[in-house]
Amino acid sequence: MAEKILVVDDEISLQETLAYNLSKEGYTVEVAGDGNQALELARSSKPDLVILDVMLPGLDGFEVCRILRQEANIPVLMLTARDDEIDRVVGLEVGADDYLVKPFSMRELNARIKALLRRVRLIREEVESSALESAQPKLLTFNDLVIDMTRREVRLGNDVLQLKPKEYELLLYMGQHKGQVLTREVILEHVWGWDFVGDSRTVDVHIRWLREKIEQNPESPQRIITVRGAGYRFEG
Repeated sequence: MAEKILVVDDEISLQETLAYNLSKEGYTVEVAGDGNQALELARSSKPDLVILDVMLPGLDGFEVCRILRQEANIPVLMLTARDDEIDRVVGLEVGADDYLVKPFSMRELNARIKALLRRVRLIREEVESSALESAQPKLLTFNDLVIDMTRREVRLGNDVLQLKPKEYELLLYMGQHKGQVLTREVILEHVWGWDFVGDSRTVDVHIRWLREKIEQNPESPQRIITVRGAGYRFEG
């Protein structure tokens, strides 16, 4: 079954160009011209990936992404009309998986799409594989913090933490390498994949999110330690 992509942009010409080229690549494509329509289509058709412009009438792309992140784990590739670091940082803050600056080539867009969808497939395969394994839970335990690899969940004390898929993968990787200094580049390669084309700020943003959930005081972390000039070290 062809993977479904939702293209959200208020430029009709760009909508048509993307729909035409992505259809040629074998994807099923739906389009939306504003934020409200995008949310309606995302909820009804459940796309495999959303290409989302920042500048939209009504709800802007940041707000649409924020709402999508609360409701589903659909990968989101954001488009921004200017090479503005603030746009990229805000996009990551609200949960975008990647971003692309206009104008861009279809070749680059296709590469980003394939990388995102490949990671989604790998996660699904891992989940399905885990379901077929023994019911005996596989746990990584760090005092009151427990990573349950069988259930793909993290518990802190008696609470099950609500982690995004990439937050879970990041914490699992760091937990499996407890005490080691991990550079941002190494983390990107092993958690996001060698073909990830974003920048290392992605790691910093996700580390901050994790600290807010697993640290008693995120401003003075005891579990995920920053190693100045090198990267991060997980102490559990």
